[in-house]
Amino acid sequence: MADMKAGDQYKCYICGNEVTLTKVGGGELVCCGEPMKKINK
Repeated sequence: MADMKAGDQYKCYICGNEVTLTKVGGGELVCCGEPMKKINK
């Protein structure tokens, strides 16, 4: 996920958790054992 930036929003489509990035530190967002998907709001 090299195109991450502060303010991006991600969602877990298994449990419904949503997160908004406040600081990019690298790595991958994972929830329920699966990568989270970027959403556009």
